[in-house]
Amino acid sequence: MPSITNSAGSFFNRSLAQMADLRAGIERTRTQIATGRKIERGSQDPAVAAQLRSVVRREALAEVEGDNAARLGQDLGAAANEVQAVTDLLQRARELAVQAASTATGADGRRAIAFELEQLGQELFSRSNAVSLTGEPLFAGQSTGTAFTRDAAGVVTYAGTPASGAVPVAPGTAIERGLPGSEVFEFDLGGTPSSAFAVLGALTTALQGGAADPVAAANASLAGIDAALDSTSRATTILGTRMAWVEQVETQQAERRVALAERRSRVGDTDIADAIARLQQSLTALEASQSAFARVSSLTLFDALR
Repeated sequence: MPSITNSAGSFFNRSLAQMADLRAGIERTRTQIATGRKIERGSQDPAVAAQLRSVVRREALAEVEGDNAARLGQDLGAAANEVQAVTDLLQRARELAVQAASTATGADGRRAIAFELEQLGQELFSRSNAVSLTGEPLFAGQSTGTAFTRDAAGVVTYAGTPASGAVPVAPGTAIERGLPGSEVFEFDLGGTPSSAFAVLGALTTALQGGAADPVAAANASLAGIDAALDSTSRATTILGTRMAWVEQVETQQAERRVALAERRSRVGDTDIADAIARLQQSLTALEASQSAFARVSSLTLFDALR
């Protein structure tokens, strides 16, 4: 019986290889449609895989920066609230100092004022050592300990660092976490270092009988209280500016996240409409190839058998 020629054998091989390629392409397209991803392995398209890895790294970093910004906003907001409370406290202390400076206020009245000032001093110390939602001190700079300490004599000293440290919130952007307590509660008074604690403490002692002329002492304390109010006013401005900066950064972060998600979709996600069209085209081509192969192979086999 005659054998099938070499050319016929080549035809069979080419046809089978062509149909195998079509089937493989169909399976890839079906997988893309089912998973929504263009590639399953980096080896399928190294260039696309590299782009996807870059986008994923950028998204991971953006998530960390977003968490940083959110936490920073909370810390700055908490610090601003504490500074506002301190400002209100100092304003009340000033009102009391003015009352104490009045000659119409008697000794009993000054003792009552001294008692309230003492309570305000306690609250001031408590506010200076306020902590964030995560338990970290707001005014200790980069220190993890308390911002201010008080010795047996009642002298309050700053125990934190002179800087708060910066938090990265965007590529090339870092914002300071807050303000060190030395910039909020301490100041120069006539060229001499002083603090809100020292001013209130001295006035309290004077009104409790520690000064020969409590009226003069009360008058003298007004300059120190005003200096303390100036310090908290500056702190409020700085913290407010940083909070506004964080809000702007968070808006930009949201825009970047959308842009990154869109880029990841363009690079790595399946275009369903295009994939369905390609699948239908491949199925049609496979069907045509199988039909043509069946007809031609029947004729070739018939010729071989004649």
